[in-house]
Amino acid sequence: MKGDLFSSRHMAQPAVAPGMTVENAKCLRYTVNGEMLARQGAMIAYRGNLQFERKGQGVGGMLKRAVTGEGLPLMAVRGQGEAWFAHEAQNCFIVEVEPGDEFTVNGRNVLCFDATLSYRIATVKGAGITGGGLFNSVFTGHGELGLVCEGNPLVIPVSPQFPVYVDTDAVVGWTAGLQTSLHRSQSIGSMLRGGSGEAVQLALQGEGYVVVRPSEATPQKAGQH
Repeated sequence: MKGDLFSSRHMAQPAVAPGMTVENAKCLRYTVNGEMLARQGAMIAYRGNLQFERKGQGVGGMLKRAVTGEGLPLMAVRGQGEAWFAHEAQNCFIVEVEPGDEFTVNGRNVLCFDATLSYRIATVKGAGITGGGLFNSVFTGHGELGLVCEGNPLVIPVSPQFPVYVDTDAVVGWTAGLQTSLHRSQSIGSMLRGGSGEAVQLALQGEGYVVVRPSEATPQKAGQH
């Protein structure tokens, strides 16, 4: 067969090492030698001797998901082989978590990760239980985390001198060492008159980085995790 479809630009490349790599802007490839974890339904192809098993979150995780709407419906992938992961043609990128690191990320942005990483669901401090989506997954340990984002992510440095305020529907995640709170940018009177539509943001203060996407979640997508 000939044609642009069969050019190297679209062709899956040979695996060079175990673990996670970016196959292209919309897809991650994981060379499995043991076990890894991915969001349910994210596998688009595989080859080799792999088994896929739905991974329960336990009673505590199920309760948190029911209360908060946040959760990671995961599957374990075990064996030896290669698997490709994607989600709604969103852009893919990889975060390397090192010992002592802590990366807080919205569950809707998680694609796959090493089994050496652990995660917990946590309330965003300062946000209380108001405003859907203010519960995130906190990753710790040592390994790689594959994420998806609608468009190219923007990484903004945060410093004590320059806190950053982000739309709660646009935030992807942030690094350890940042304190969060809700920030109101307009008065009640302004809101009653129509305002800007951007009444409340998530304020991040301290030393670190925040990742945002160049779009806000629609009401339908905001509820998908």
